[in-house]
Amino acid sequence: MISTLVVDDDYRVAAIHAGYVERVTGFRALGTAHTAAGAWQTLHASPPDLVLLDLYLPDEHGLALMRRILNIDGPHPDIIVITAARDIRSVRTAMQLGAVHYLVKPFGFNRLAERLIAYRDMRKQLGALDDEADQDDVDTLYGLLRTAPASGKGFSPSTMRLVRDAVRTAQPDISATELANVLGISRPTAQRYLAQLAQQGSIEVLLRYGTTGRPEHRYRFRTNAAPTGVIR
Repeated sequence: MISTLVVDDDYRVAAIHAGYVERVTGFRALGTAHTAAGAWQTLHASPPDLVLLDLYLPDEHGLALMRRILNIDGPHPDIIVITAARDIRSVRTAMQLGAVHYLVKPFGFNRLAERLIAYRDMRKQLGALDDEADQDDVDTLYGLLRTAPASGKGFSPSTMRLVRDAVRTAQPDISATELANVLGISRPTAQRYLAQLAQQGSIEVLLRYGTTGRPEHRYRFRTNAAPTGVIR
């Protein structure tokens, strides 16, 4: 499990983001901190793997805290910046200090989940490598952190994985509306990703007939080559 510390001066926002973290497979929220001092204390008492760091803290700017974290003896956590700061200077400095991602507030669960999944996949790939990496390995690692839509297709690889995982864990199946509520995305977006996965053969479409009206489309993870089914 990837232990994650959420640092945000707003208690409510910190709790929401910690809840988001807990919803992503492979992550656990280590806790929350609302000041740089509180974050620093937690970093030494229970070092996390990842920090979600707000820049506007009451006692120290987040970028200054990042610099201190980088100077910790031994391994230090990775950092995803979560902030309302939109100025290019903050973005550039965060990049120079090695921030894994930079998320501008406000954002929903899906946006953060994409970044967490990309980070999780990168860590997994990094752990599978030997002591040395060739150029292809390096390209793969950096590519895993990209969450932009795939070129020419309009689909985000991270969102696609998120949708696929949600369908896989749904019991026994899921609708586009239910998926949208789970992931915090719009129903049309959920429908578009579900249709793409169905076209790829990863999931199957089932029609659930009620007493009246049109049948409801539901989706189930495909574990074999069985044809599309009908639920009555």
